Amino acid sequence: MNLTGNWSYPTAIKFGAGRIGELGEACAAAGIKRPLLVTDRGLASMAITQNALDLMEQAGLGRAMFADVDANPTEVNLAAGLEVYKSGNHDGVIAFGGGSGLDLGKMVAFMSGQTRPLWDYEDIGDWWTRADPAGIAPIVAVPTTAGTGSEVGRASVITNSQTHVKKIIFHPKVLPAVVICDPELTVGMPKTITAGTGMDAFAHCLEAYSSPHYHPMSQGIALEGLRLVNTYLPRAYADGTDLEARAHMMSAAMMGAVAFQKGLGAIHALSHPVGAVFNTHHGTTNAVVMSACLAFNRPAIEGRIAQASAYLGIAGGFDGFAARVVELNEMFSIPKGLAAMGVDASRLDELTDMALQDPSVGGNPVEMTKDNTRALFDAAM
Repeated sequence: MNLTGNWSYPTAIKFGAGRIGELGEACAAAGIKRPLLVTDRGLASMAITQNALDLMEQAGLGRAMFADVDANPTEVNLAAGLEVYKSGNHDGVIAFGGGSGLDLGKMVAFMSGQTRPLWDYEDIGDWWTRADPAGIAPIVAVPTTAGTGSEVGRASVITNSQTHVKKIIFHPKVLPAVVICDPELTVGMPKTITAGTGMDAFAHCLEAYSSPHYHPMSQGIALEGLRLVNTYLPRAYADGTDLEARAHMMSAAMMGAVAFQKGLGAIHALSHPVGAVFNTHHGTTNAVVMSACLAFNRPAIEGRIAQASAYLGIAGGFDGFAARVVELNEMFSIPKGLAAMGVDASRLDELTDMALQDPSVGGNPVEMTKDNTRALFDAAM
């Protein structure tokens, strides 16, 4: 099968090996003449990033880059990025990298023409209508990992540096105008990042699939996303140069992000505060708490997970699926519990309060309360 395509939903996607060569055309299609490439510190000096800057320069787009971005991006990173964007007289953003670079790049474009503080646009009710759509610069997204799916998302997660709370900033126009998905950009991912980002995609699909909300389109996408991760993440982990596996993982990441408009749940409600307070890798944290959350939700999702198991070719219904999650975590050397990630048990009450304020709780199939969420944290330790 030729794993290339030009897709039109949820946005224009150029998918396939080598498609990074079309970066100049993508900027032209988005109406960008003076882009700022936004990425994270770790990627700034890497060959794939330098190649992207070369392609920009060859297309007459300059080679401006902002890379002062933390693993969990903050409003401090955003302010610095906006200063570079405005002083350079840029007219659009190339969001380049994993979830951090993509999320911050999207917010630089979003905030470039707004007058209110960032937190006024948090994903609460219709707060997004406070933004001036004309003040949102166009975005070209280029993912270099296969996990968050932020390249097809209408929101970014930004950590408040004062409160250490992760906030979701949403606006429909934050959806990138063009996405370049080139699996060759992901072959250099270290094993730990391949595993963590891949399990992030799995968590997105699992929680969307398990959510009680009605959204059959997302339901179907989530189910196939689960199958792709289950089949191809072990291959991508074993051999980083396996382009077929890398391509399917990039698809699965986008599928998870498209699907989770149906809802997320306890996995993300726990991992968001843990990541914000202890600066852990988001996808790896999702993997660590996944088994405890599956058991927690079992009364509400046992039948549905048994159907998924059958589709994924996993014997044993719910128990077989739960065993497969443990097997994947062991295969990928995922830490065995939150304590192994450095989470301090003395802060579990505080983390419980933060989890219950996370918007993800609304999509969990079992109602989350102070008591059962605290017990869930204990189970995940």
